[in-house]
Amino acid sequence: MVQFAKEYPKFPIGQQVVGQIPWGHNILLLQRLTTLKERLWYAQNTLEHGWSRKVLLHWLDSHLHQREGKAITNFQKTLPSPQSDLAHQSLKDPYCFDFLNLTDKHNEQELESGLLDHVQKFLLELGAGFSFIGRQVHLEIGDQDFYIDLLFYHYKLRCFVVVELKTTDFKPEFAGKMNFYLSAVDDKMKHRDDQPTIGLLLCKGKNRVVVEYALRDINKHIGISQYEAKILESLPNNYKGSLPGIEEIEQELVNRLFP
Repeated sequence: MVQFAKEYPKFPIGQQVVGQIPWGHNILLLQRLTTLKERLWYAQNTLEHGWSRKVLLHWLDSHLHQREGKAITNFQKTLPSPQSDLAHQSLKDPYCFDFLNLTDKHNEQELESGLLDHVQKFLLELGAGFSFIGRQVHLEIGDQDFYIDLLFYHYKLRCFVVVELKTTDFKPEFAGKMNFYLSAVDDKMKHRDDQPTIGLLLCKGKNRVVVEYALRDINKHIGISQYEAKILESLPNNYKGSLPGIEEIEQELVNRLFP
């Protein structure tokens, strides 16, 4: 209580946002953060979004205040204000998928499956407002089949959000394909009352200059972010031949159960 009073000496506590959140939340803010600005940021967001203590702890551990609104986007150019500001703040960079265990050579299918196996944690990391629509969402265009990795609807932005997963560094052609998907979703799925669809490309890495050039003359609304996850080292080559495969294990079980 003494520390609490020392940290907020200038105004009556009742007028401070920290006076409107639970005491347990305040203890976390005092223990984990050193600046008044950061404490007030998390307190304001706790009040706005109704974060539980567990959710607040998650955001503190993953340094949300340093990641929110940091994706590279073209929203200021392609969306009107205040829609552009709200859309920009809805994206992060990097996204923290520390609930995943991936090998260093994981592919996009493994990444997508891992995210959907932990869909509750994935939605938490995406942030408030995202509602999951589906995976590998089918689009038929010009008698050809196309599939969107992940499709969401953002009820605060009032728009669809197309998420494409790339397990490599960003390449300029990724923006072109996303532009194609956004046009298709706007034409085939968007209701007349919806706002224009937004795209989020999640890549293993990115070069900021390359991203900015790729987005410069695109009129659709695209954000580019990295993702971070726990990476398990691949099995060394000298061990691979000495361990049994799946078929050998299955056969051994059959032999033991039915000698």
